[in-house]
Amino acid sequence: MTAETTPPIDAALARRLVDAQFPQWAGLPLHLLEPAGSDHVIYRLGEELSVRLPRHADAIEQARKEAEWLPRLAPHLPLTVPAVVEVGEPGFGYPWSWAVSRWLDGEVATADALSDSHEAAVALAEFLTALHRIDTGSAEGLTGEPLAARDAETRSAIAEVGGAFDAAAMTELWDTALAAPEWDRPPVWFHGDFHTGNLLTTGGRLSAVIDFGELGVGDPACDLLIAFTLLSAETRATFRTALGVDDATWTRGRGWALATGLNAYTSYATTNPRVATQTTRQITQALHG
Repeated sequence: MTAETTPPIDAALARRLVDAQFPQWAGLPLHLLEPAGSDHVIYRLGEELSVRLPRHADAIEQARKEAEWLPRLAPHLPLTVPAVVEVGEPGFGYPWSWAVSRWLDGEVATADALSDSHEAAVALAEFLTALHRIDTGSAEGLTGEPLAARDAETRSAIAEVGGAFDAAAMTELWDTALAAPEWDRPPVWFHGDFHTGNLLTTGGRLSAVIDFGELGVGDPACDLLIAFTLLSAETRATFRTALGVDDATWTRGRGWALATGLNAYTSYATTNPRVATQTTRQITQALHG
């Protein structure tokens, strides 16, 4: 099976994998979670567990990464993060590792619900502040890529979607972000995919951060994309003040929001209206600053 091939994943496969590798859970029901993300097919296993099966090769390291690192990070963070219970092995034609994790209750955060919440903006800043304070000394091999690594694909995407957005404004923002001074302080932890789909709420308040597949250390600017996927101009200002972001890092963060928004838009917008709406907002807000 090539890296580009998505293996067929259904409830029967998930059932066989669980029953064969973790027979203690063979009697628990499986229920498909919809809509799931673009990286995993997710089943709820009983009341307290979830089964996460990568859809493609780019996501196959997440199970082991979360199992190794999240137990170390979790005690220092103000929001709940996933707890991997077991890492499954390939089987029954499925080629990759997969995870059984604790089920996290909550609703996926949305801009409609939280964009005007200054409380949410502060909570996000507090989470990132706590993450940045955790020692990175043992995080070998987790260095993140620089923004410039996205240059070719971002310029290609700008040309591709120029009719839907302001191509000149996108090019100007991208050039400015690449020209901004680089992070010159010690590397810090970053989530790496910090957007609305990876935040859970309970009772209208942020409760958990999920999907740490892009977890790494380096420049924290990539996590500023949450300011453009979730917040309004007013709450974005609250978030920036609470986090204490300098101009150069904020500019790089806008560049990350543009680059990742364009990547998702060109990949999924034509087939997924939900992604189209979310990424349109992300790109537009990044242009607004």
